[in-house]
Amino acid sequence: MIRFCISAFCAVWLGFACAAQGFGTPHARVSLLSERTAVVPGEIIHAGIKLEMDEDWHVYWRNAGDAGFPPQLIVQDGSDFSGEAIGEFIWPIPELLPVVAGEIMDYGYNDEVVLPFALTVPDLASRSVTLDVVADYLICKEICVPETARVTLTMDVAAPQADEAAGAEIANWAARAPIALAGEARVDTSGETWQLSLRPETFEAAPEARFFPYGHEISHPATQPYETGSDGFSLFLTPDGDDPLEVPLEGLIVLTDASGARTGYTLSAVPGAALANTSGTLVSVKEQSGGDMSGVWWLVGLALLGGLVLNLMPCVLPVLTIKALGMVSSAASGEASEVRAHGVWYTVGVLMSFAALSGIIIAIRSTTGSANLGFQLQNGPTVAILALVMFAIGLWLMGYFELGTSIQNTGSGLASRGGAVGAFFTGVLAAVVGAPCVGPFLGAALGAVMTKSALAVVLVFLAMGLGLALPFLILSFVPGLHRLLPKPGQWMETLKQVFAFPMFLTAAWLLSVLAALAGGGAVGWTAAGAIGLVFAIWLMRRGGRGAVIAGCLALLAVFVGVILKTQTVAGPVSSNLAYSSDYKADVWSPERVQELLADGRPIFVDFTAAWCATCQVNKATTLKSVAVREAFETHNVAFLVADFTRKDPVIAEELRRHQRAGVPMYLWYREGDSTPQLLPELLSPTLVTDLVEK
Repeated sequence: MIRFCISAFCAVWLGFACAAQGFGTPHARVSLLSERTAVVPGEIIHAGIKLEMDEDWHVYWRNAGDAGFPPQLIVQDGSDFSGEAIGEFIWPIPELLPVVAGEIMDYGYNDEVVLPFALTVPDLASRSVTLDVVADYLICKEICVPETARVTLTMDVAAPQADEAAGAEIANWAARAPIALAGEARVDTSGETWQLSLRPETFEAAPEARFFPYGHEISHPATQPYETGSDGFSLFLTPDGDDPLEVPLEGLIVLTDASGARTGYTLSAVPGAALANTSGTLVSVKEQSGGDMSGVWWLVGLALLGGLVLNLMPCVLPVLTIKALGMVSSAASGEASEVRAHGVWYTVGVLMSFAALSGIIIAIRSTTGSANLGFQLQNGPTVAILALVMFAIGLWLMGYFELGTSIQNTGSGLASRGGAVGAFFTGVLAAVVGAPCVGPFLGAALGAVMTKSALAVVLVFLAMGLGLALPFLILSFVPGLHRLLPKPGQWMETLKQVFAFPMFLTAAWLLSVLAALAGGGAVGWTAAGAIGLVFAIWLMRRGGRGAVIAGCLALLAVFVGVILKTQTVAGPVSSNLAYSSDYKADVWSPERVQELLADGRPIFVDFTAAWCATCQVNKATTLKSVAVREAFETHNVAFLVADFTRKDPVIAEELRRHQRAGVPMYLWYREGDSTPQLLPELLSPTLVTDLVEK
């Protein structure tokens, strides 16, 4: 019941945010154009799909680049035209759409585009014919929204009659398409960079040149140094990976003259030695940048909202009970300054922890080239120590020992100072436990910022921390608000003991994570460590300097032993593959996806981890539900699981490719479509079954 309430509340939050951003409201006006208002049976005419986009929104070219998918038309039942009657789109020359400077580059169209195509009129057409299609496209600004629009075009069957305005618009956009290159093209792949050399039959150097590939053989965001020679020119391309090029490199070269006019030429460059006299003088190395701080303030806002929602995540709630009890005690003194101090120190603890986390992320990224959230819970010793900390907090809440004065008995002054220190470390603990919970708003914000500048990463992580701390900070500073807190009494001691059990359950959950990371032996050793912890506390309760020293030595032995005995085991995790008694998932890999796509099966991929609370909520409420299981079985959906409980560079790369900082991430591949749809972090059975049934 608690999981259901948390999931429902988060879904409401997500709904409000989506409504505020315009989700559900189309960001493009879609229409069909035809050069004819009247046609004759069997003829081929020119038509086009027109998309008029909101300001700063864009759609994608035939090759979207690093992310996205191109528009497509889906013929509806009842249409007089079959799918075979619609020819391939004539793609106008695309524009560069930089997402992250030097890191992510897309190709597409801003503001407005018409995609012309040939349309064959049915041989048996009479009176009138109607083309009824759904335009399916991804439209993006700082966020991406998959949209569909059902549009129709009706034409009379009679003597041919032109629609001059529509015909001129279709012809104008068709004229922006590239033409075939007259001349030779070759690509030399022998070096670290590839040399694409072109020798046109008619050669005139242009100030700028850019190659747009049809595939993903090269790095899309990399610069393309451009050199001219006496007989042609060369571009130097950065390959995407180490795989050898065994087929021609296909795409289009776009030349931009001094006035800014662009001309495109399609080409197929065969592998081989570079053509002579096609390089020598560097013309331009133009860096296409979206501005490294572009869109960062939007990401900061998302992170702030996501931090607020973290207060409701099951992994954070037990820690917040400690903070709530501390504020009740402070409010009882009647001193507003003490309440404010609690709020400030708690916020400082949270912010310093998130600042440190952002620093670690930046350091890991600079060393390895990529980083992901949740790395701290992919380390066996860290998880074991956290489990022991949660167990110790539970013992404290049960009254087995007291912090501050009861152990060291050093007076009320130290106790007062201990309140601030306690608030600070409560903030630290909330940040450590809460940071891996990628809930609503955080997935997109953290994923998008991971490849931006260090300053952008720090700002987004601090916003996330501020969101987590904000409720208590407001409670501390709004005049008189703290007076609404209840008065302390015997109820408070009872409530403390009740709250011990969520802490013990959190420790048990962390042990289950540890089992997936390091095996049952590590769990047994950590349980022994818990016994050692109790023994150390027992010694310190007996008083005396010798007992305290012995207790501290026992604690040190516990932590050293746990660190040594809970190292993460290498290899894949299979604990998350059983989703029901009779329906099991397959292990995800890029190769497995390609195999299933070749078989014509739709695919649902669950990127998950044992330490991801949001993943477990989605698993319990949606992915293990009868409705989803039956929908998958009925429609032959392949269900793949990518388990990120342990470190996995292949999964980490896939998360980065989809601009996600951690799990959960859910991908939906339609039948035969190699470009997946990225789903929200919170799932519902209706959302998944609607996708499958459509």
